[in-house]
Amino acid sequence: MINNEIYKEESSYRDNHGSVYIFKNKILRTINTVAENNYLTLKKKNIYTDSINNNYLINFKEIEKNNFPEKFKNYNIILESEMLPFISYPYEWTFDQLKDAALHHLDFQIFLLNKNCVLRDSSAFNVQFYKGKPLFIDILSLKNYEEGEYWIGYKQFCENFLNPLLLSHLKSIHHNDFFRGSIEGLETIKLNNLLSLKNKFSFNTFVHVVLQSNLLKKDIENPRYTRDKKKKLKKFKKNSYFFLLKQLRSWIQKLELKKEKSIWGSYSRKNTYNEKSLHEKETIIANFSKKFKPVKILDLGCNNGSFSRIALKNGAKEAVGVDFDYNAITEGYNSAKKDNINFLPLLINLSDPSPNQGWNQKERKGFVERFKCNALIALALEHHLVIGKNIPIKDFIMWLVNLSEIGLLEFVPKDDQTVQDMLSTKEDIYNDYTEENFEKYLIQYVEILKKHKLHNSNRVIYEYKVL
Repeated sequence: MINNEIYKEESSYRDNHGSVYIFKNKILRTINTVAENNYLTLKKKNIYTDSINNNYLINFKEIEKNNFPEKFKNYNIILESEMLPFISYPYEWTFDQLKDAALHHLDFQIFLLNKNCVLRDSSAFNVQFYKGKPLFIDILSLKNYEEGEYWIGYKQFCENFLNPLLLSHLKSIHHNDFFRGSIEGLETIKLNNLLSLKNKFSFNTFVHVVLQSNLLKKDIENPRYTRDKKKKLKKFKKNSYFFLLKQLRSWIQKLELKKEKSIWGSYSRKNTYNEKSLHEKETIIANFSKKFKPVKILDLGCNNGSFSRIALKNGAKEAVGVDFDYNAITEGYNSAKKDNINFLPLLINLSDPSPNQGWNQKERKGFVERFKCNALIALALEHHLVIGKNIPIKDFIMWLVNLSEIGLLEFVPKDDQTVQDMLSTKEDIYNDYTEENFEKYLIQYVEILKKHKLHNSNRVIYEYKVL
């Protein structure tokens, strides 16, 4: 990125109160004239300061008018907020992450309502994770509470938070593919159609899913009748607003996901390489991190994040890990939350990663656009893509080297027990799958700085720098 260029965040087109820009690796937020009075009123009431101090809202500051970039001279207020190291999406989160994000949103709403303030919407994309904990990032979502108003973000909260959680809780179906299929979330009518009669016997489910679904259907069938009916609604008392938020919070807090067995969930404890080789890997990662001290490191096939932790302890500043194993990512998340470390584990299938989505296919950026880093760890990964997903070796390497300038990349030979297990259920069509060919393709794109042969193993770890 060229530091002197200004990039508009594509997703901010939705907000008429302002827009988000990236400038000199900083996040700038313009405030439109229509939103100035609201912002200044909340500022005077110390709403923003209190929200930041209570760890609900991302930290930000106003920029002096004479320091505005030339492009922003027509604005009166420009805000600069912290640049988070990684931006993730709800369909990359586990159940526990989505649940924590939902509780954070509700806690923030309750906190604000006590100060006669509310949120204008309930998008799950407004919550991000930093140091293992959720953080609200949309500063202009805050508005003054108007006596008698209804929760305008209720429907969106259900679609973005409640419905995906209920899908997992009631049907043991992970929300991720549903949410990725529609960035608006899971519609209440669709969830209602998926639930059994037994599921609907719950009072909470009946009120927030069945009843709401029926009202939404009536709105579709006769929108004019529904509009007229809404005009006749009584004002929503503040105590009722509080009750709704707290009732939802209490319910969501109790939701759980039945844990399933997974192939790789215990891989860090039960694997096919010996303890000495594992220690070698840990030493290689530690020395790599001490040597380069990467600001951002990407851990591909991270399992529960044990290697990311080693990198963070030895010089890396921020780490994001991706894996397709639900239990492993859940374990990594809960561990990072408990220890308050700069590790963000995400549920991503690298053979089918998050794509560019939304309006003009730019509103939500894909995997590569969001997770390019200074350094990369890819240990015990390539055989899962090359052998497991039939991705050609050269294509795999071309993709990998585009993610960072330096990295650690492990090659797992065909005679390794893990590869043999994989080949036991499929035809061996991988005639070019050799260390010699792997290295031949690798040196077309990188300079190999070091080559580590693991103890009592034919596995090799390459430390490289992109040409």
